[in-house]
Amino acid sequence: MLPLFDPPEEQAEEGGFDREALRERLTHLARRRIYVGGSSWKYEGWLGQIYTPSRYLARGKFSKKLFAETCLGEYAQLFPTVCGDFAFYQFPTETFWAKLFRQTPETFRWGFKVPEQITVPVWPVHPRYGAQAGRKNLDFLDAAMFRGSLLEALAPYREQVGVLIFEFGRQHACELSEFIGLLDNFLDQLPAGWRYAVEIRNPEFLAADYFEFLRAHEVTHVYNAWARMPEIREQMNMAGSDTAETIVARALLRHGRPYEKAVEQFAPYRRVQEVNEPVRDALRELIDIAQVDGRTAFIFVNNRLEGNSPGTIVAITE
Repeated sequence: MLPLFDPPEEQAEEGGFDREALRERLTHLARRRIYVGGSSWKYEGWLGQIYTPSRYLARGKFSKKLFAETCLGEYAQLFPTVCGDFAFYQFPTETFWAKLFRQTPETFRWGFKVPEQITVPVWPVHPRYGAQAGRKNLDFLDAAMFRGSLLEALAPYREQVGVLIFEFGRQHACELSEFIGLLDNFLDQLPAGWRYAVEIRNPEFLAADYFEFLRAHEVTHVYNAWARMPEIREQMNMAGSDTAETIVARALLRHGRPYEKAVEQFAPYRRVQEVNEPVRDALRELIDIAQVDGRTAFIFVNNRLEGNSPGTIVAITE
């Protein structure tokens, strides 16, 4: 009977993926507070590349359950950071947080997307939202809820929390001045001592007033590669876009490509299928800026950008 997976050594040799070399580069950067990693980590397509198949066998067969519950530990042996997109969908429990942080070393730094209960003004019309779909979110930008339901739960692990990202989907029928006014009141109520970053999906908001507002609050603008946003390089070239000491970038999608199309084209994310040199160059420059200026940086790369974020990370850190 043929094995379920090729031995990891054979796959690494065939694909030219050198885990140890990548680990050394990422460790070197992390010592300088430059953290490069993926968006999430539970990808079976990375077996034989990032993950050792034999670690996830139960009774001689690959166990999806064992993999989902334990692969974070192996991920953290190689990468110094990850963006926890899962937090966007709910406020995790204290038990969940404790289990999560036990799997990563103290040197590991997490990026977390703030739950959508804080960042979505109107619930999307989607079956997932049930009776709430299309209704106004009464908890939108509720600072007390954010402090009590997220920051208090994360307080025991504050040193491992690298950055908290407020992702705002496209704001319809909302002017920049209105958005800034709402966000200004919210940020004024947040405690110091955490790194905050804002990611927007309205390209017209990328203006001097927006950048000046973030700078006044010492909040980072997230350079994001997204279907309807300007390229990261273009955002970097906008006057004032460097709004805080910490640099944050999320390389998510090729410009113009919907998320669903990227999933259809690239899943299960075993290899780089489409090189995106403009995004790679921009990420390399952000890493260079952080090194030269001695700044903290978080660079998160998604599988949907090129098909395999570990391969993209190899390319931008070589």
